[in-house]
Amino acid sequence: MPGIVIAPRARLFHGHEWIYAGEIRKTFGDPQPGEVITLKDFRDRPLGSAIYNPHSLIVARRFSRRRQELDLDFFRRRIDRALQFRQRLALGDSPVRLVWSESDGLPGLIVDRYGNHLVVQALTLGMHQRLDLITEALVELLTPVSIILRNDSPVLKAEGLETEIRALHGSEPGAFEVTANGLIFEVDLIDGQKTGLYLDQLGSHAEVASMAKGLRVLDCFTNQGGFALACARAGAAKVTAVDISGPACEATRRNANRNGLDMEVVEHNVFDFLKHAEAEYDLIILDPPSFTRNKKSLNDAMRGYKEIHLRALKLLEKGGLLSTYCCSHHASREAFLDNLVSASVDAKKSLRLLTEHRQRGDHPILPALPETSYLKGFTVEVIPSI
Repeated sequence: MPGIVIAPRARLFHGHEWIYAGEIRKTFGDPQPGEVITLKDFRDRPLGSAIYNPHSLIVARRFSRRRQELDLDFFRRRIDRALQFRQRLALGDSPVRLVWSESDGLPGLIVDRYGNHLVVQALTLGMHQRLDLITEALVELLTPVSIILRNDSPVLKAEGLETEIRALHGSEPGAFEVTANGLIFEVDLIDGQKTGLYLDQLGSHAEVASMAKGLRVLDCFTNQGGFALACARAGAAKVTAVDISGPACEATRRNANRNGLDMEVVEHNVFDFLKHAEAEYDLIILDPPSFTRNKKSLNDAMRGYKEIHLRALKLLEKGGLLSTYCCSHHASREAFLDNLVSASVDAKKSLRLLTEHRQRGDHPILPALPETSYLKGFTVEVIPSI
């Protein structure tokens, strides 16, 4: 088997599973893009198997600590193990992430389930080249009505892959309804956002909604209305949902109607809306799309977070709540919290931390791979100055 020799002090020796170009001492056996390779240390001792892509910034991604081929039996075993883990979470019939990339030993593979339909993303070349085997394993284990490939992520460019959306099994299902947290949502696996819903935030929706009874709620970057609908259902006195996307606002209105919930939906740029809004809210939710996809733009992203934090805090009186989220692993928990504190200083508001939020349990985290822990959130209360 071809492979690479890892240089001393590479992050692989500290538990990480990725190998960058600068961490390779030499290559042997002429490995080809997407091929399974063996990893060795500088003393020729085996370190496991990885998928290889010399055109990517991440040249190799280890998926096993022993010699292992990516055959049908491998995919059956790894996917079945991922399914058993989700069953222990007792999420019922809720939409769920069944496979979460490196966290399930399948680098770059994501599988989400919406009822009898599956959505697959193959974000690494090695997984993309084996879509037939992955599809066969999923059909055998889950007997889905359809499997949709939703490869439209910008990260594909780094792997040298083109974007594509198509059916891998069955036919395209069109828009249909699913239930999450007791709410009915319309999902479109072909034309909708992400793979259908933001499954990683379903836990946070319920956590924030538990604080919303009797409050006037402003849900910014509402997308399909996840936080807004949960708060309205929990008994919020008034709910306003804001998003710059017209289709997202229409989807939120449809979801509100199908759940029999009353809320105001505003199509507007959130930054401008917050700048001109009246101080008439008790709970403000900030759940923007990622402001950065790389370290180079992190400073610009943090300025964006600081601006929305500052504008939201200026709208809250004592006792007001702010629930804010960041979905980029490039911004650490500490940096994001510091950003919120800095905004509170500029707004002349003192804050008390009530709750921390993170991605739902079906997006498991590997402590040695910090990139698997990307979603962080805080709910804070404005308190009298101290």
